[in-house]
Amino acid sequence: MIAVKDAAKAPDGSWNMKPVRILAVLGSLGAKSSNLDLLNNAVTLSSPTMQVTLFNELGSLPFFDPDIAWNEAPPSVLALREAIANSDALLIACPEYGHSLPGLLKNAVDWLIGSGELECKIVAITASVPHAERGRQGLAALGQTLAAVRSQLVRDEPIVRGPGAQEALLDVLAKLCAQVGTARTNVD
Repeated sequence: MIAVKDAAKAPDGSWNMKPVRILAVLGSLGAKSSNLDLLNNAVTLSSPTMQVTLFNELGSLPFFDPDIAWNEAPPSVLALREAIANSDALLIACPEYGHSLPGLLKNAVDWLIGSGELECKIVAITASVPHAERGRQGLAALGQTLAAVRSQLVRDEPIVRGPGAQEALLDVLAKLCAQVGTARTNVD
């Protein structure tokens, strides 16, 4: 937990009292998903300096339709856009399907491409995996997709379940907090 708290410090060593708001986005529908377990764990690590909120409603999004004007999107799309707009950073956890990202997650990104919420957003992507070599192709595909909107990727590695997973998750959260702190300092 110390690493996450220290990450809330600005580069000059001062404390930024506004908590870092991280939206934890689940990229699968599995009710017993290890990625859901990972994100639920991230939520439990919330503190006064870091608020992690779970968003697991991607299944409610309709198929992307480019003929729908961005300002006339369905309510579920508007809810996703608002959740992302109100966050400082995203933590996306998803499985790898067919050496790529899940269609559910790609559909969500398609709804967001033209509306701007992902543009230059601070993002960490990961996958809860049984072995270190798993999940990498899916994360690479997601990284390429997020590059289209110039998302600032701070991590794109899977997290291996078991010993070391908690430490790896804390490292991801610390990197997100540090990048948000840097971005806040650059704006001020």
